[in-house]
Amino acid sequence: MEAPEVQTRRWDPIVKITHWGIVGVVICNALLVGDGSIAHIYAGYLLAALLALRLAWGLIGPASARFRSFPPSPMRAIKHIGDILAGRKEEHSSHNPLGALMVYAVWTCLSVIVATGVAMSGPPPSVEFPISTSILVSRDEHGEEEEGQHEEGERGHGGESGVGESEEALEELHEAAVNLLYLLVFLHIAGVAFEAARSGRRTLTAMLPGGK
Repeated sequence: MEAPEVQTRRWDPIVKITHWGIVGVVICNALLVGDGSIAHIYAGYLLAALLALRLAWGLIGPASARFRSFPPSPMRAIKHIGDILAGRKEEHSSHNPLGALMVYAVWTCLSVIVATGVAMSGPPPSVEFPISTSILVSRDEHGEEEEGQHEEGERGHGGESGVGESEEALEELHEAAVNLLYLLVFLHIAGVAFEAARSGRRTLTAMLPGGK
């Protein structure tokens, strides 16, 4: 008698595109571009777009991609660990309970990275063209201009310390979230490998283009 074929999980194209798109952006920012560079900033905005698309797809996408198919539940995750220890196997149409917690943890981490990155860098940089300073500088440059600079200096002197501390806090939070993301990615890869070996499912190939 032939062994029953192991059911493979089916992921739709949007899930695959957002998954591998986010993977590509994270690798690019980690290995190829410098922190604070224009490429790094644009990569961050691309990451935000991919994450937003995936979250929106969790509301309107097919059943396996929707949030209700894999709600974050610590109790279900603990039960799933018990099933693993007891050697029991259970079919899940989407992520298993442990995988669901990992997905939400990764999304939360990415959201913090995007939010802090945008707060530090501001809007995407645009191309600037040189303009003659003679057009911009007032004729009364020794009068009103100097007075305006003096007022800005007084305001900046009082708030410089607070702004610096705020930027430093954002930078520390951004770096902490990035480092946590790397740890989560490592655990995710280990979990996928373990689940594939335990269940016999082609978990990785199901996420590849053309895979089911």
